[in-house]
Amino acid sequence: MANPLLDVLIVNYNTAALLQPMFDALRQSDRAHQVSYLVVDNASVDNSLERLSVVCPEALLVANKDNVGFGRANNQLVEHLQGKYALLLNTDAFVAADTLSKTLDYMEAHPDCGVLGVKLVGREGDLQPSCRYFPTPFNVFIARTGLGRFFPGLKMIDEMNWDHASVRECDWLPGCYYLIRREVIDQVGLFDPRYFLYYEEVDQCKRVKEAGWKVVYYPHTTVVHIGGESSKSVAELDKASRQISTLQIESELLYFRKHHGTTGLALHMLLVSLGDLILALKSLLKGRGWAAIKSSWLHCRATWALLFDTRFASQPTR
Repeated sequence: MANPLLDVLIVNYNTAALLQPMFDALRQSDRAHQVSYLVVDNASVDNSLERLSVVCPEALLVANKDNVGFGRANNQLVEHLQGKYALLLNTDAFVAADTLSKTLDYMEAHPDCGVLGVKLVGREGDLQPSCRYFPTPFNVFIARTGLGRFFPGLKMIDEMNWDHASVRECDWLPGCYYLIRREVIDQVGLFDPRYFLYYEEVDQCKRVKEAGWKVVYYPHTTVVHIGGESSKSVAELDKASRQISTLQIESELLYFRKHHGTTGLALHMLLVSLGDLILALKSLLKGRGWAAIKSSWLHCRATWALLFDTRFASQPTR
């Protein structure tokens, strides 16, 4: 395609069954003729490559021999970008007929908007966190321990008590529908490759805002996000669902070291330990049994182990 307006970037990992409905939803847009498709398959072991050749033969396809993670896979496509905008879209996210046109029109009308997200809902229309505040050692601690009622003014990461019907600036947006200006990618880059999974878009939005661009939530179209399909396949195929939690812990450590320094990292580790102690005591007092208490201990131990494995959150483990 000559000079597409929009490049749609898709990272697939064992979600062959979702490819047809996901592409069908994209093609119902009146802007479909201005779109090119760039796909990375992250070493799927289902029939994803076969399905991709049928469902979207026109896509530029990169087939990885190993799963390199979400952020690194998207980074592989940056050199192939041609459009003015890039849309990062999950295979388990289904756009409405007006989603592409409305969001592209908003970006065209607001040249200071660097990244745009939309209202996300689940299968049954239930509202999902669509517009988030940056994580800090303290709000992560409060969220884990359930002590939010004691800090009513604290900005929680997944804050749902706000008007979801109005356009608003925010800190960061989920990567399942992540529309970004090509100029922004050229200026600040896409994802930090140290994050294998989780925190890629948090980190990128922080860099976008520091560069003077706006990150905006746009509610006037809806994307259905069923969520967790790639993570689910990890658990089913590798029988290692705890790995997902480990990856999240590692990314959290890397993020806090990068953006809050060694002092922020030390505070995070202190609060992790305190939080797991509080959760263990809660489990004990409520009679939830040894398994619940052990879970807190295992989380604390895993976090401290990863702190050393990442050389105090200075490098990834994979």
